[in-house]
Amino acid sequence: MKNRFSFLFCLLVVFSSLFVSCGNKKSDTTVSSSNNRICTINEYVDLGLPSGLKWATCNVGASSPEDYGDYYAWGETSTKSDYSSSTSTTYGKQMSSIAGNPTWDVACNKWGSPWRLPTKAEFQELIDNCTWEWTTQNGINGYKVTSKKNGNSIFLPAAGWRYGTSSRDQGSGGDYWSATPDESSAGNAYSLGFDEGLRRTFLDRRYGGFSVRPVSE
Repeated sequence: MKNRFSFLFCLLVVFSSLFVSCGNKKSDTTVSSSNNRICTINEYVDLGLPSGLKWATCNVGASSPEDYGDYYAWGETSTKSDYSSSTSTTYGKQMSSIAGNPTWDVACNKWGSPWRLPTKAEFQELIDNCTWEWTTQNGINGYKVTSKKNGNSIFLPAAGWRYGTSSRDQGSGGDYWSATPDESSAGNAYSLGFDEGLRRTFLDRRYGGFSVRPVSE
């Protein structure tokens, strides 16, 4: 009887761990550089931004800062083989910001609160308060984004993006979803887009498969 009780208790612990709510995971590990690190969902970099926002060291689905990670359509929390308007769950749907909503925000859904998608304004804050150096890190092209205030940095790999069933511009460009939808069109949302000579926020079709870099308060 004692052995049976112990077995049932262990099963209860295992199953309880599978149902972690979005509010149970904490960002409690600070790192100062993204070079040669193995990413965990607890790691962030303090870039000394005016808002105090912390940026994760890697993309959703990635195991290192240079790993491209997974691609998601805007407002979706699962990967898929076809990134088109016919497979999108949010294209044409009028929505407000999805930041921190685990139903639509893949960063919160996968990593738990307080992780979430950055907003358009928070991407702009990153652009304005950091220096952006196009570089190759461990064989992967992308931007080393370094704080003008404290010298800490993150690496954003040029993971390209996906439309339909094809991958595009891997190694030469990147597109990262924000939580901010287009105010005037239910088919678009804002992203951070970049290549070697450009980095800015853009409006993109929601059905595109883009990278996700979480942030934490």
